[in-house]
Amino acid sequence: MSVLCIILARAGSKGVPGKNIASIAGRPCVDWTIDAALAATGVSKVVLSTDGAELAGIAQARGVEVIDRPAELAGDSARIDDAARHAVSVAERRFGRIFEVAVVLYGNVPVRPSGLIDRAVEMLITSGCDSVQSYQAVGKNHPWWTARLDGAGAVQPWEGDVLNGGVFRRQDLPPAFIPDGAVVCVTRQALFEQIEGSQPGPHAFFGADRRGVINPPGSVIDIDDPIDLLVADATLTRSFRGDAA
Repeated sequence: MSVLCIILARAGSKGVPGKNIASIAGRPCVDWTIDAALAATGVSKVVLSTDGAELAGIAQARGVEVIDRPAELAGDSARIDDAARHAVSVAERRFGRIFEVAVVLYGNVPVRPSGLIDRAVEMLITSGCDSVQSYQAVGKNHPWWTARLDGAGAVQPWEGDVLNGGVFRRQDLPPAFIPDGAVVCVTRQALFEQIEGSQPGPHAFFGADRRGVINPPGSVIDIDDPIDLLVADATLTRSFRGDAA
């Protein structure tokens, strides 16, 4: 199947300004995602969708095609599925082919497991599902341990009638997982919301049959705040030194 890998990297960011070009282990943040995309054997083409000239230059230096993202798809309120659909449409016109699968990567995720993209693509194709997203176990931040506190400090269960789900040892909690932002893989039909039975709303582009691949705890670093930059820098610097040794 023809697979388009789309790296989404806006120039702006409120939480961490310029995070996609921030230096991590001596390289721009987005460069690490480009590494992962180019290493994926199941990907036919890699493109970078951006509104930033510097980001475009980084991609072009690596031989990655750049898709200029319009301003209306590059603001803080822009949805990733709109940006992905735009990238697919432009790429199909540019390359003269239909891409049956779209892999979406965020440029602000410099650390992700090796081979993850190929795992997601393989699951999508072999299972015939509509989408595959990567997850990690929530650990101690389990939904059963989420509570509501009112103005007087009174504690109530977030859902149901039993506080903490009646569980007080972490090892007794049922497995629960949260998306980690490392990869999203969708069929073209799902991305363009052409799947019957998919629930309406902001996640309709995942389709009806949604699946997940599980990553080890701590194996993904998504840059959302300044501390993430420090953690990613330390992780990749240590990894590079280990490889060099």
